[in-house]
Amino acid sequence: MLIGIGLDLCEIARMGNENARAMFTERFFNAEERAYVEARGAAAAQSAAGIFAAKEAALKALGCGIALPLTDVGVTHDEAGAPRYRLCGEAAAKMAALGGKAMHLSITHEGGMAAAVAILEG
Repeated sequence: MLIGIGLDLCEIARMGNENARAMFTERFFNAEERAYVEARGAAAAQSAAGIFAAKEAALKALGCGIALPLTDVGVTHDEAGAPRYRLCGEAAAKMAALGGKAMHLSITHEGGMAAAVAILEG
């Protein structure tokens, strides 16, 4: 059963400046996400924008906007590189309270933008 859906866009250029990206990711990304972004080399800004869009999409799917810490919404990648959510803290509690069993994620990049869709399944 579909419980919630979220969609978000993030401009890749917003993440383009390495110093700005470092301050931004330190504030909103967990250690695993920061390591992933930095390992992406020339695609770091694109990856950071995708992860940030995924975090905001997840909060929208939970029906709470930016009312929860973005660091409670983790984005990981499987062996093939597909993105996955790993919720913790308040985000995991909100998902459980809504009866959520899984949250699905898709990220895409095109024309200077990164987009993410989150689907909360119960």
